[in-house]
Amino acid sequence: MSRPTKANIVIDMEDVDKDDEMGIDATEAKTSRKKRSVVWKEFEIITNSGDMKARCNHCKHNLAYKKGGATTHLKRHLKLCTPRKATLVGKDKGPKQSLLSFDVTEGDEMLSILLYDKGKVREELVKMFVVHEYPFRMVEHEFFTKFCRSLNPKYEPIKRQTLKHDCMKMYISEKESLKLALAGINKISLTSDLWTSNQSIGYMCLTGHFMDSEWKLQKRILNFCPLEPPHTGLAIADSISECLIDWGIEDKISTITLDNASSNDLAVRVLKENFEAKEKLHFGGKIFHVRCCAHILNLMVQDGLTEIRDVIENIRESVKYLKLSPSRLYKFNEIVKSLKLSTSKRLILDVPTRWNSTYAMLECALENKSVFSRYKERDYNYKWLPSDEDWKRAAEVSKFLEVINDVTKVFSGRKYPTSNLFLRQIWKVRKMLNDMSTDNRDFVKRMTLKMKEKFDKYWGECNLVMAIGAVLDPRYKMKLILYSFPKIYPADDFQRHIDDVRESLEFLYKEYLSIDSQINSSMSSATYDSNPSQAKKQKTDDFDEWVITNSDIIPGNKSEIDMYLDEGVYKPGNEEYEDFDALNWWKANSLKFRHLSKMARDILSIPITTVASESAFSAGGRVLDQYRSSLKPETVQALICMGDWLQQDFGVELASNVENEFMQEG
Repeated sequence: MSRPTKANIVIDMEDVDKDDEMGIDATEAKTSRKKRSVVWKEFEIITNSGDMKARCNHCKHNLAYKKGGATTHLKRHLKLCTPRKATLVGKDKGPKQSLLSFDVTEGDEMLSILLYDKGKVREELVKMFVVHEYPFRMVEHEFFTKFCRSLNPKYEPIKRQTLKHDCMKMYISEKESLKLALAGINKISLTSDLWTSNQSIGYMCLTGHFMDSEWKLQKRILNFCPLEPPHTGLAIADSISECLIDWGIEDKISTITLDNASSNDLAVRVLKENFEAKEKLHFGGKIFHVRCCAHILNLMVQDGLTEIRDVIENIRESVKYLKLSPSRLYKFNEIVKSLKLSTSKRLILDVPTRWNSTYAMLECALENKSVFSRYKERDYNYKWLPSDEDWKRAAEVSKFLEVINDVTKVFSGRKYPTSNLFLRQIWKVRKMLNDMSTDNRDFVKRMTLKMKEKFDKYWGECNLVMAIGAVLDPRYKMKLILYSFPKIYPADDFQRHIDDVRESLEFLYKEYLSIDSQINSSMSSATYDSNPSQAKKQKTDDFDEWVITNSDIIPGNKSEIDMYLDEGVYKPGNEEYEDFDALNWWKANSLKFRHLSKMARDILSIPITTVASESAFSAGGRVLDQYRSSLKPETVQALICMGDWLQQDFGVELASNVENEFMQEG
């Protein structure tokens, strides 16, 4: 049973005996007796400037107090105390009175009644706890209750079980609302990833990506459900199918983005066959499976770094040696201060399985390069001082990793389309590998050879999402294809890839054209029937002849694709180029390209990485921490999914530990 608070105590002012009336309680009557008057449950005795006073626990007002004196004036005060009255609202005893507050509207103060809506307060509590991932037990913390009552004295504490029940109730309500919203969406792209809690429970995170009516990219975590081992491709496919049926979107899926695990390849094959059997395989299945490009880059870089571990070994051992001892690290930082280096970066020890942590380690170490040699002079036990050649090689590796890091950041964007940026970024990587392959240094050759093998394995064949996405960017169109393909693919093969892109583009466009063909046909028929005169052949006059000889005529049967490509590329200003949003361009030109703009909407909404799913945990250690892992799987799913929905709805940006969870700063 919880300890009653002072605000919960209700006093019957008439039920007082003679001794209470006179203030003669346990302490005054006998030293062995305690105070019995009920007023002392709401007053405390304090000393103010040498005088003893009785302080009201509600309004903090000080009243006269004399040992052994009467308490009638204290009871009279309690009857009139406004804060005390607020705590008694809703009780059977005691007066009820609304609190007054000041509202400021357009600079004018207005007196208004402060109403306490218990249901609204509990609703806002759920949102706060879910979005900010607070543990349920916090709602029972004493100072949390004190804080809430400082905002509104009428606040009624709730138990953690009640909060959990409210969370599950809101999850069901929010899920139904999202179902209704998804019912109006034409095509949805999926990303999925598998994770494990610290209790070894496997979870599958399934995220839906789509375009809303305002041409804004949206993503929602649809399911965060447990997956029984073994995590085979068939089990993954079955779990995804169950989720899609539950949401009622099994006929709306256009693509799915997964990492390169072999089980995912089988899952895609099973899902593709299921959709094909129901004749719901969009785009002819040509772009159904999208391989996570960030995962491919990670595999490629890991292979390259494995070949040159010896190149950066002294730097890694130096950082490890310094960070193992606070006294060594302090001495190192003092040298940094004495040299007045402008860098604010501290030493970071990498995690070998995360190449971006290796990049961060090298970047920080290179900025503190001059400090290591000076530290060596003060510590004779330090044996891993990098040589000048080590620093040169580290700088080369860091320069390469910087390019990969920048490309990965572009790929991982969530607020802008990425499929149109895919090709240009991959071209940057390929160009860098081509340049590095001509380097005569052994460590560069070893690293480049390994990475080119991985690049050709996954991108040796044309990626249609990458190519079509680029064509639908008005800055590139077919120009980027014609420029980059001869440099990416062999001389005897690049033309085949260019032809495949053009054929696939026509195929997808015809699919969108066929959707509206029946409607267009009926509309054309109605127009013809109501205007039979239009069927008559128009006679030409002198003006028509002049136009034909003096103007460029657009053929009436020219497709929107031909019109779009023939117009040439769009060239935004220098300041606008990096912030250019292809979706906004298509939205502005949707009347001109009625069918092609619909195709662009769907293609540009396809995610090329699984970052949206990974961020569910990898905002990382935050989501499935020890507390979250102790909850039931259905509760975990409700918290993860609803947290994502509320963050999207309210535009909440939470600080992520994805990039920093592996970095150990000194």
